[in-house]
Amino acid sequence: QVQLVESGGGAVQAGGSLTLSCTASGNIGSISGMAWYRQVPGESREFIVEITNDGNPIYTRSALWARSGKGRFSITRDNTKHTAWLRMANLTVDDTAVYICSAEVRPPRSIQFTTYWGQGTQVTVSS
Repeated sequence: QVQLVESGGGAVQAGGSLTLSCTASGNIGSISGMAWYRQVPGESREFIVEITNDGNPIYTRSALWARSGKGRFSITRDNTKHTAWLRMANLTVDDTAVYICSAEVRPPRSIQFTTYWGQGTQVTVSS
């Protein structure tokens, strides 16, 4: 089994920054994409960004994100630590959400990848 644990969330004032981390542990052979989503109560989960195994970020193409989020969020990862980070800058009240990470994991001696999810970490931005 594989576990994903997010950390780094909390309360911050508008204009501030936070860095979230997501670490995978357990029965891991390799990890393909690692991604960040966010979810506000009563709304569907929103994809933010994925980072490939070789470090290429793939951002959401939503028009709303292009207007409000582009350039403020960045993703990195360390394959040796099975960890991905989401750096968030110039936060606004609209960024308040539970931030959830996912990872596509292949167990040792297997060719199949399975998507695992963390429990999420709360980010609250106040004006």
